[in-house]
Amino acid sequence: MDRDTVLEIEDLRVTFNLREGQVKAVDGVNLHVKKGEVLGVVGESGSGKSLTARAVMNLLPRGAEKPEGRVEFRESADSTINVTTQSRHSRRMRELRGGSIGMIFQEPMTALSPVHTIGRQITTTLRLHRGMDLKSARQRAAELLALVQMPRPEKMLDLYPHQLSGGMRQRTMIAMAISCEPTLLLADEPTTALDVTTEAQILDLIKSLQSQMGMAVIFITHNFGVVAEIADRVAVMYLGGVVETATVDDIFYAPKHPYTRALLNSIPKLAGTGGKRLETIEGMVPDPFSVPPGCVFHPRCPEAISGLCEQKVPAVADFANGQAARCHLCHDPVPA
Repeated sequence: MDRDTVLEIEDLRVTFNLREGQVKAVDGVNLHVKKGEVLGVVGESGSGKSLTARAVMNLLPRGAEKPEGRVEFRESADSTINVTTQSRHSRRMRELRGGSIGMIFQEPMTALSPVHTIGRQITTTLRLHRGMDLKSARQRAAELLALVQMPRPEKMLDLYPHQLSGGMRQRTMIAMAISCEPTLLLADEPTTALDVTTEAQILDLIKSLQSQMGMAVIFITHNFGVVAEIADRVAVMYLGGVVETATVDDIFYAPKHPYTRALLNSIPKLAGTGGKRLETIEGMVPDPFSVPPGCVFHPRCPEAISGLCEQKVPAVADFANGQAARCHLCHDPVPA
């Protein structure tokens, strides 16, 4: 792990043991993000995006086994910690969550306490992680609300989440997530439930704050338009694994994996389609209880090679431009 890398995930696996059987919801994910970089993680629902983020926070849902693999976080220049070796209730994890690692959840109404004012919730974070007294914490909370462009921040401190609009609740979540100036910010589809205008405002806000604070950001979304707006690099996930990583330009202009190309071809274009129907990806994401052998995408892939793709798991092909794809069809990989 080099000194510029904030987070490195290696062979991460998250397994659920259910009555119906065992489910590998995250299966061998490898990712990294550097200081000041925005990594966009994109894929269909059920691809394992949110579970990967929760594994970083050591906040997996009930029923999940302890994650396997390595999730190494650089807390400071001279200190790294492997999150997977820590208990979710350990003091070290409580110090990291909200302190060095901030998270913006997808639905603020379920993430925010309905029985406490937003001021109380932000000041609690500041007092816990920064040791501030109540007066200083309240003043800082008002400054944070102003920073995320909340109107009348001093008055907003005394309101409850249900008294705020969706956009204001999301701004409150962002204020809480950045309150301790984290090294890493995890944003789990923070604009999904917002209208287009508010979404654009929130994206601009996150970009501005990231630039000011120099945070590393992992931005989870299913929207390639959002990826184009905010990301430096992109990781495309499918059925619990990463199938392609590249810079945002390479993903849009030179995608290597058939799944990435299929996702991009299904996006409506401003220029129209010339009267043709939008392309779709045939079939559905496989049942997690019966993951297909070989390449997990082969049942839906129009380019699948019979006798190969359904039998052999493809290795990751690394390209000279830093792009990587897990596909038998990739050409001209850099020799190992």
